[in-house]
Amino acid sequence: MEQPGRSQAGEKAIDWDQALHLYERIIASENESLQIMATVKLGRLSSSAPETVLSRTLPILVDLLGRPLNDSGPSIQYAAAYCLNCLSRRDDGSMAVAIGQSGAIRCLLGLLPQSEASFRRVLMKCLWRLVTVGSVNNRVTVARTGGLEVLINMSASFTDNTRRYLLEIVSALALLREVRRVIINLGGLPLLVESARSGSMVSRARAAQAIGLLGVTRRVRPMLVNLGVIPLLIELLQVGDISAKLVAGNALGIIASHIDYIRLVAQAGAIPLYAELLRGTEPLGKEIAEDVFCILAVAEVNAASIAQHLVGILRGDDDEAKAAAAGVLWDLSSYKYSVSVVGISGAIPVLVELLQDGNTDLKERVSGAIAQLSYNEGDRAAMADAGVIPLLISLLQGESEELKDNAAEALINFSEDPLQHDSVSEAFNSPSFLNIQNRLIRIRATDEHMVAYTTENDVSSLYASMDGGDLILLEHFSQTFNI
Repeated sequence: MEQPGRSQAGEKAIDWDQALHLYERIIASENESLQIMATVKLGRLSSSAPETVLSRTLPILVDLLGRPLNDSGPSIQYAAAYCLNCLSRRDDGSMAVAIGQSGAIRCLLGLLPQSEASFRRVLMKCLWRLVTVGSVNNRVTVARTGGLEVLINMSASFTDNTRRYLLEIVSALALLREVRRVIINLGGLPLLVESARSGSMVSRARAAQAIGLLGVTRRVRPMLVNLGVIPLLIELLQVGDISAKLVAGNALGIIASHIDYIRLVAQAGAIPLYAELLRGTEPLGKEIAEDVFCILAVAEVNAASIAQHLVGILRGDDDEAKAAAAGVLWDLSSYKYSVSVVGISGAIPVLVELLQDGNTDLKERVSGAIAQLSYNEGDRAAMADAGVIPLLISLLQGESEELKDNAAEALINFSEDPLQHDSVSEAFNSPSFLNIQNRLIRIRATDEHMVAYTTENDVSSLYASMDGGDLILLEHFSQTFNI
């Protein structure tokens, strides 16, 4: 049982109001040695001090930081920076926010060019905590007080631990649009790429997100590629946690959206990694993989490899992954290739099997792919041999309108093939088929059915018109995954 007036550790309980008044008297004195000792002690005790008391010390600490440096060195400024760093470590981040509002950031940045060794390390560590633990407002303050310019200009002099803090500060700041412009204009892209290469995984993910945001700009994309972002993002897709993999996969897809880089991204080993995203449990990962596969598949050699991976997924046990894979095959079957990539991949028998065994969502995607494949004579023959026609006829009686539409579209294409016409005759007696046939005829009469295709010269058009729009370029990654 704790005795009255004593802590569990057996030490005398601190009267924090009295301690604050004592600290204020020491600071008001002209004894710098006592000021330094008292400030360092305040930092050491800050983890147990009430936040209301600590908040009242902030104006004092900022004033100490702003004092002119004397010939004996930055002793009092060092003590104040050390204390602020201790205060910023409070678990909920509230003190980091308060420090950012106190004016301390401007002082810390002002001292950096005059600092060296351990003093520089404590300044950088304090800034690092303020921008990574504190609010977005702290990042804005650093940016708008010229902090990024200071850091970039000094970047060559940061080594060891101080460089780690530099890189993580840069990755945090780069999530701000205004900072990304400064990074480009001041030649800071190499620093951002380095941030994505080293440091904590959270910091690397932030940098990868910024790279994706910058990569949207055609002028910047080649700069990033020349700095080696393709193998770097591939590495993050391999070793990162789920949030790092998502932002890296998204950023790499953005880089790949230029025709010059489609083959480079695939040759770097991206296709199996996106297949893993498609197999994964994260819905956003599946969406990213679907979109990037549609970009990479513009090159026929990539499409063949992608189709092989998709067939492997279709043979698995995950219905969601199979539905995503069927969706990609649906897109690939609409591309104009010299040969049917889907047909030679071995996907057709698997698709036909799933048309009878899959759940409704999966069947809808599979039937969409089959409908698209039915425009190709060779694929029609392969699907007929696999027994698809009776299955399509049976779907006309189902409850899903999308399934009936896709089945009817495929059957109409079979009926227009002299070699397959008789096999579809049973469908002509179905009211469902006739209704859909009439509707499709009207649609074709007003707007000829478009068989989507692309060539290697118009990948940007594909990128802009993909189902769902552009790649998942989400500024809120930082909120969703706490990066």
